[in-house]
Amino acid sequence: MSATPDIHADQADEPVVKKLSTLDRFLAVWILAAMAVGLGAGRLVPGLGAALDGISVDGVSLPIALGLLIMMYPVLAKVRYDRLGTVTGDRRLLVSSLVLNWVLGPALMFALAWLLLPDLPEYRTGLIIVGLARCIAMVIIWNDLACGDREAAAVLVAINSIFQVIAFAGLGWFYLSVLPGWLGLPQADLDVSAWQIAKSVLIFLGIPLVAGYLTRRFGERAKGRTWYEERLIPRIGPFALYGLLFTIVILFALQGDAITSRPLDVARIALPLLAYFAIMWLGSLALGKAVGLGYDRAATLAFTAAGNNFELAIAVAIATFGVTSGQALAGVVGPLIEVPVLIALVYVSLALRKRWWGDHATAHR
Repeated sequence: MSATPDIHADQADEPVVKKLSTLDRFLAVWILAAMAVGLGAGRLVPGLGAALDGISVDGVSLPIALGLLIMMYPVLAKVRYDRLGTVTGDRRLLVSSLVLNWVLGPALMFALAWLLLPDLPEYRTGLIIVGLARCIAMVIIWNDLACGDREAAAVLVAINSIFQVIAFAGLGWFYLSVLPGWLGLPQADLDVSAWQIAKSVLIFLGIPLVAGYLTRRFGERAKGRTWYEERLIPRIGPFALYGLLFTIVILFALQGDAITSRPLDVARIALPLLAYFAIMWLGSLALGKAVGLGYDRAATLAFTAAGNNFELAIAVAIATFGVTSGQALAGVVGPLIEVPVLIALVYVSLALRKRWWGDHATAHR
């Protein structure tokens, strides 16, 4: 990002949002513009979605992969890896994150999908898959903008990645087949391999994580930490925003026609998603405060719990049910709703920062 806001206690009286750079302050505008460009291009340019979808290797979209790698690398290069030990020793944060991501999150999405889409089984299944795919990519951007703890975000994202490889298929079987059977509801099947999940983790997290770590390690060794953080990071930081906007344009261009041609279906899918993001984010932030976390780690807990790995959810839905299926459309609508909602929650988070934490809401930076 440009200059991701660094807020200090002695500036507490100044409204938080006013401390953002012009680029960050109008980030919501750039994101909405990117969504509009992508949707418009997908709708108006014949064959664009199919052409972009064809640029893939082993089921991985190269344009989306490129955008995500560019987006995540600068943020992971900012992480101070020598401080990760202070995060792994925080049991309140780790236990809260595991419960929110792997117990409450999937259960909440299951409940909302059945409550609000009882007559639309394909969309319902697609949303349940979205709820099972915990976030490992874009959440790093939202966390950084909200002045969350970068080191904590790196640790929680890594833990989510491990659990995703181990638990995704089993949870899919439970929530689509076992639990509906117990409740006397229609059942569905999910055919997904551990390699497909691991591949998503390795590409979208592993590559930028290794690149960010090596950049910091060799950069500090060569020039020192002061040069690295005051000279190099400001140069590579804006590429996170460029990668984010590029990813959004490509993502919505891929499914622009499907989204714009079925507005009522999109609205139905959006309702449980809106409820999910609001409940998970606000509940997680409140939980963080209740267990005694500082603002920066509470914000990290909230964003890592509320976000979802839409790349994996879309890939699984397409591989299992087909590119034109309702399940795939539900997966695509996920980021359509998640992106503007979570960027709005960045501003809500910054506004709640002083109100809930007072003068003790010092930044981790």
